[in-house]
Amino acid sequence: MTLTTRQLARGWRQTRRILAAAGASGLITRMRAVAADRLAPKSAPFPVLRPDVLAADLSQPPVVQMLPIRGDESPILNWVTIPAGPNSGGHTTIFRMIRYLEAHGYKNRVYFYNVYGGDPEYYSVIAREAYGFRGPIRVLDADGMDDAHGIVATSWATAYPVYNAPSRGKRFYFVQDYEPWFTPVGALSLLAENTYRMGFHAITAGKWLAAKLSSEFAMQADSFDFGCDTAAYSVLPGKQRNGVVFYARPDAARRGFELGLMTMELFAAQHPEVELHIYGERMGRLPFRCHDHGRVSPEQLNRIYNQCFAGLSLSLTNVSLVPHEMLAAGCIPVVNDAEQNRMVLDNPFIRYAEAYPQALVNELSSVVRQPDFATLSKAAASSVLGTRWADAGATVDAIFRRAFALGLAQRSDMACR
Repeated sequence: MTLTTRQLARGWRQTRRILAAAGASGLITRMRAVAADRLAPKSAPFPVLRPDVLAADLSQPPVVQMLPIRGDESPILNWVTIPAGPNSGGHTTIFRMIRYLEAHGYKNRVYFYNVYGGDPEYYSVIAREAYGFRGPIRVLDADGMDDAHGIVATSWATAYPVYNAPSRGKRFYFVQDYEPWFTPVGALSLLAENTYRMGFHAITAGKWLAAKLSSEFAMQADSFDFGCDTAAYSVLPGKQRNGVVFYARPDAARRGFELGLMTMELFAAQHPEVELHIYGERMGRLPFRCHDHGRVSPEQLNRIYNQCFAGLSLSLTNVSLVPHEMLAAGCIPVVNDAEQNRMVLDNPFIRYAEAYPQALVNELSSVVRQPDFATLSKAAASSVLGTRWADAGATVDAIFRRAFALGLAQRSDMACR
C-alpha cells in the first residue's frame, strides 16, 4: 500500500467511527472545525498597536503632568475604550459610570482606540443609542488626546496609549476583570499583565480585583460594589417555575462553557421533568432537550429567569453581573465555589459548588427540590433591592474626587518645600 492509500484508508476508518459515535451532524461539525482551522490565519489581529507597545518603556515611566482643578470647575475625564457593539457587559458598566458622573458635575469624553479599523461613525451611534452617551466621541489617532483631569484606560490594550500619551491628566485604570487570564500563557497574557505595572490608579469592579492588584503589583487600587438593575429584573406575578437556566458563553473561556454544558447534560438525565433553558449564544443541536434562546434582551431574559428555580453561572475570573440579575428575578444562582465569587457576590442566597459537573448538578437539584420555594425566591429577590448602580456610581465619584484632592494636596506640599 502506498502512503496515499494508507491515508485514505485511515480517513475512511476515522469517518466511520465519528459517524457511529456522533452521527452525521457530528461528522459535519468535525469537518467544519477542520476546514475553519485550515482557513484561519496563523496569527490573529494584534489587540494593541505595536508602536504603542514599543513606546511603553516601563523602566523609564513618563513624567505625567496634572491638570489642576480651579475653584468649582467641573472635573474632566477622558475615557479610552475599544469600540463595542450593543449589549457588551463591560461597556454597559463603563457607560453606567459615565452617565452617573455626568449627572454629578463631570465632563466626559470618549476616545476610541480603534485597532481593528472599525467604522467610527457606526460605533459612535451605538455609544449614543445603546449606551446613552451624549458627550464628545473621538478616535484616538496621531493627534492624541486633549488634556483632562483624569485619563482612564478601560482594558489592557487601551492602557498602552494612555501610558504613552503626553496629555496632562492623572492616569486611572477602570478594571473589570483580570485580563491576563483571558488568553493562554504567552506574549498577550504578559503584555496584559505589564499594564498593572504602569503606575495607574485602579478602580475595580468588586473587592477581589483591588486586593489582587494591590498585593501582587503594588497598585493603588480602590473598588466599587456591583449594582443590580432591578428596573429590568424582578419577580413577575403569576409566573410558574419549572426550569433551570444556563448562561452560555462559548467565546469566553472564563465563563466555563464546556463545564456548564456537561453539567446541564447530566442534570437533564437526572431531571427529565425539569425544563432547561440556555441563553447567551445559539447552541444548535445538543445531546439533551432545552430551550435554546441565543441572545436575548433584558426583558426576555427576565421572563426566562422567572420560569426557573435555579440558574447556572460560572465565573473562573471576576464574577459576571448574571448572579445578581438572577437573584432579582427570584431565580437562585448556582456558582462555582471560588474566592473571587464569594468575595464579590457576598450574598446569602447564592449557592456554591465545587467546579465539576456532579457537584454542580447536586446543588442545582437541591434548589429544585427546595420546599416552599416561593418564600426562598421572594427573600432572594429582596436581598438585592438595595444593590443599586447609583451607589456604585457614587463610590466611583468619591474615588475620583479623593484622588484629585490628594494630588492637589501633594503638589501644594511639594511647593512649600
